[in-house]
Amino acid sequence: MLSLNNLQNVITNPVIPYVGTISEQLEPGTLVVIRGHVPGDSDRFQVDFQSGSSVKPRADVVFHFNPRFKRSNCIVCNTLKNEKWGREEITYDMPFTKEKSFEIVIMVLKDKFQVAVNGKHTLLYAHRISPEKIDTLGIYGTVNIHSVGFSFSSVSALPSFHRVGPSSMISDDMGDLRSSPAPTLELTEIRPENVQNAGMSQFTLPFVARLNSSMGPGRTVVIKGEVNAKAKSFNVDLISGKSKDIALHLNPRLNIKAFVRNSFLQDSWGEEERNITCFPFSTGMYFEMIIYCDVKEFKVAVNGVHCLEYKHRFKELSNIDMLEIDGDIHLLEVRSW
Repeated sequence: MLSLNNLQNVITNPVIPYVGTISEQLEPGTLVVIRGHVPGDSDRFQVDFQSGSSVKPRADVVFHFNPRFKRSNCIVCNTLKNEKWGREEITYDMPFTKEKSFEIVIMVLKDKFQVAVNGKHTLLYAHRISPEKIDTLGIYGTVNIHSVGFSFSSVSALPSFHRVGPSSMISDDMGDLRSSPAPTLELTEIRPENVQNAGMSQFTLPFVARLNSSMGPGRTVVIKGEVNAKAKSFNVDLISGKSKDIALHLNPRLNIKAFVRNSFLQDSWGEEERNITCFPFSTGMYFEMIIYCDVKEFKVAVNGVHCLEYKHRFKELSNIDMLEIDGDIHLLEVRSW
């Protein structure tokens, strides 16, 4: 659940149908958070990101998000241009339940919208009309809305979940990331050709970096990226440069939906850990992975939702001073503090 304290222009308990102007442009990195409840008699509702609010002729709908409960439970997405609907995109993995509360997080990316419901990735919708045209939000149908809030991307072109402040992302003992300042880049990239990275869009894989401050309780690593469209797997490794031991090996395998964790100590792999409530990755999606080092374990969150703990098998935390990332992702940003 995202904390509304950090959201801007919060609208509380709007009367439905609701049509309202969006105060700022929805640039890449903007998050829109809608919290509400589905009544027991609901057959459908919709959230429309519109260009204007004209009824005749009907305003273009850049992104139409329409959960339907009648017959087959599904979410229909579409675009209305010049009063004509395009091709429907239908998602049958239905995250909404009648008489249950929900939280929708809609993320505006450069080439698509990404939607999560109740902390779980739900769908992607490629832009058919530029999101720059959006200036109006419409919510219609049988639904109760408690609040709508925005996190405009004035700080960064990438969404940043720890800045928005998801309260359920990490338990209290993980430290209050909500109050963290925007961290500085506390690592030095190491390239075979020894060329320094000039910008976050130019990360190449494998990415190898030295942590400017070695690992220990309270240390955090944040990785932002986009999973490739045909991704099978990728890996994030925290390593002791001295011994070459891999203290933490995170290996999401999209082809089998397994999030494998392990350690490579004294030249051999240990026992894999795979238990997870919900596999957090999907092909094509943007993600922000936060790795937090606690006294007894690492804790990992993805897109604002706590995923797993991994008890330390490599005990000399201060010897962990390297980070390696490789696999089927486009790496956008890496930070440590």
